[in-house]
Amino acid sequence: MFINKLNQLYKPKRILYYQEASAEQIEAFYQGVIPEKIAAHSGAFGTYDLPGIFYVKDLEKEVIGIEFRMDDERITYPSDLSSVILEGAFFYSVEIDEEIKADRVFIDDLFAKIARDDDAHRAYTDLNIADEPALISVFTSYKKIRILYEAKVYSDKAGYIIKDDAEHFDKEFLYKAAYTDFITGHYTWNHLVAFLEMPMKAGITDYAFAHFDIKQFRVINETFGHIAANKVLCNVVDAMNRADFVYASARCHNDNFAMIIKDMPDDEMIRTLEHFFEGLSRLEEDENYKIYYRCGVVPMQRTMLSGNRVADAGKMAQALGTGRAGTQITLYTDKMHDDVSWGNYIKGYVETAIKEDEFVVYFQPKFDIRKEKLKGAEALIRWNYKKREFLPPSKFIPFFERDGSIGEIDDVVLRKVCRALARWKEEGKPLYPVSVNLSRERLYEEDLIDHLVEIVDENGIDHHLIDFELTESATYDNMDYMLGILAQLRDRGFQISMDDFGTGYSSLSLLTRMPIDTLKIDKSFVDPVSTSGEREEDITVLRHIITLAKELGFATLAEGAESRSQVDRLRELGCEVIQGYYYSKPVPEAEYEKFF
Repeated sequence: MFINKLNQLYKPKRILYYQEASAEQIEAFYQGVIPEKIAAHSGAFGTYDLPGIFYVKDLEKEVIGIEFRMDDERITYPSDLSSVILEGAFFYSVEIDEEIKADRVFIDDLFAKIARDDDAHRAYTDLNIADEPALISVFTSYKKIRILYEAKVYSDKAGYIIKDDAEHFDKEFLYKAAYTDFITGHYTWNHLVAFLEMPMKAGITDYAFAHFDIKQFRVINETFGHIAANKVLCNVVDAMNRADFVYASARCHNDNFAMIIKDMPDDEMIRTLEHFFEGLSRLEEDENYKIYYRCGVVPMQRTMLSGNRVADAGKMAQALGTGRAGTQITLYTDKMHDDVSWGNYIKGYVETAIKEDEFVVYFQPKFDIRKEKLKGAEALIRWNYKKREFLPPSKFIPFFERDGSIGEIDDVVLRKVCRALARWKEEGKPLYPVSVNLSRERLYEEDLIDHLVEIVDENGIDHHLIDFELTESATYDNMDYMLGILAQLRDRGFQISMDDFGTGYSSLSLLTRMPIDTLKIDKSFVDPVSTSGEREEDITVLRHIITLAKELGFATLAEGAESRSQVDRLRELGCEVIQGYYYSKPVPEAEYEKFF
């Protein structure tokens, strides 16, 4: 039986509009049949909840009804239903499977057990299940039954806090409020900071530091309820308190924790932490649900140099973990710090770099290998950093993708390509299509299509001369939306290419829906061709990719051919276009013109 303890809540004084219900109507309600007079007001302005079954002590019977806020002239109150005033009260909320028959006997037994568990504790108030509830209500939604059972307050400090009444609090309470967590009873980050500032006072000479969170904790909260989620937090605290390698620890915020731990060799530290997290991987409410963690670890040498700023390093390493299944433990390194510092710097410098025209477009020619003639080019960005050195794309593209400024870089490339095409057109030179990258991060930009069209049109460039490249990995997200963007671009006359085909996980069924003109075969498929490492299996896969593309009406372009023998072999296999060092590396605009 699935029982999800949701939360404790308060409903103010309100009015219940209801109709009497027979046993048959109650049974039908559980099947989703709501009486017409009640259903008409579901979701109306001023209603507190869904239509429900109400056990009202004053009525001495159960009814079907819906609750409204009182005395509001904007509300259209029901005129064809009976009503009763419900006093303000606290409730304990529980969710159960719809298959369970939630009659009064079952509900009373369920909440009698919950009362024994005594887990209705909140930050400043504690509740008890009411011995003789004046109201119990039952609602059905999303194949679940939600029950609200009246509760009563037996401990209340919230009122004093609201009134700023400090006299009602002793020193012990104030100390705990400042340095401990209400949910787990464990120390907070404010307490752990003291250990980082004065570790010798705790007898700690040197140490490592770990900062971690619980992956998909929000899912646990929303699916199993905050009581189950809080139990997970408490289990983490218990494990930290028991662990012999932990000097001190804290719950920092939400599902984030920090530990000052014994220094160990890296491999031993990872094994120790893996064992620690494995012991916390079980969810009591569902044995099939696996809990994973994301942990950043700062080794002793770096903690000594970081001092009380060590948390920044731990969180930096923690943030490099991904959302994929499995616990991830990442060791902090100086390179991480350098990368983050560099990323933060160029994030602020990018506008200046664009203004100073530091970004340069290189062109890598594409050749029709059947005719040995120029077919077009791919535009590639280079950064002439402060006009002093050229930085490779790997030094800046990932950072721009991470902070969202990659769209500005894409626009710089597109504008420079269009200006080059406009100049070649004015000079009477032949015009070949140029492909430019369309970063996946841009697909959800508002008015993206109009924006790209405006850049191309302001230079008077025919749309068919621009080929937008989308990497195969960009198809991981909202497929239908992405397909819609590509279709709109193609309808405007642009060409579309799928870059790096074979490196992602696109399904063949998706490939049949893609509105593309060219399939670019990734370099990894080309590298072994006509080399000592060539295998028949590699050639078979390559041949079938080319055949499949042709049958779907796509042109095929192979990336990375570096020798004549590779070009000849790819031609034999039916490939039509080559982009690789055999013909040319990426070159500046003036040098590319020589290929005309």
